[in-house]
Amino acid sequence: MIIHDISRDALTTPVYEGDPAPQVERLKSMEELDEYNLSHISMTTHTGTHIDAPLHFCEDGQSIDMLRLNTFYGKCTVVAVEGILTGADMDRLLPYCKRRILFRGGGKTFLSHSAAIVLADSKVVLVGTDADSIAPPFDETKTHRTLARAGIAIIENLNLDAIRAGHYDLCAFPIKLGGLEAAPCRAILLEMEKGLN
Repeated sequence: MIIHDISRDALTTPVYEGDPAPQVERLKSMEELDEYNLSHISMTTHTGTHIDAPLHFCEDGQSIDMLRLNTFYGKCTVVAVEGILTGADMDRLLPYCKRRILFRGGGKTFLSHSAAIVLADSKVVLVGTDADSIAPPFDETKTHRTLARAGIAIIENLNLDAIRAGHYDLCAFPIKLGGLEAAPCRAILLEMEKGLN
């Protein structure tokens, strides 16, 4: 089995425009003759590779700790495509996709509101992108809200550069942050090696 790490480093990945950059404070350091190392970090819940919960755009939506964990583990499809996907695009893609879909597009793949509407009527439980948002900058709210109200989890800021289009097993559990609208995650894809068993 091949394990692909598709997470970005939370401390070095550029943040969403307007968000504060992560900060690290060394509270204890063995280089400074302390007995151990201890660090304090400050960052938004949307730093690096992270999962949006419905609460991000819906006042009455579920927080990150309330989401079913089986949403974040299971069969997924990586789709290589660039641009803003429409509802018609999703109608064409869905017959070939598992219930979890990750879009690889060099940070340039987004879902339009019409794509979100089609997904909301499907059996998809999770969508992800290697862009810093699942929605284009001019349509953040409607796309996020439609996915949230349909109970579709969102993973943003994935690192899919080395991943071929195809089917994998996804494992991407969010950190448990009670009552919050998002959380960082460590996302991996599992690929079965081909050959003699």
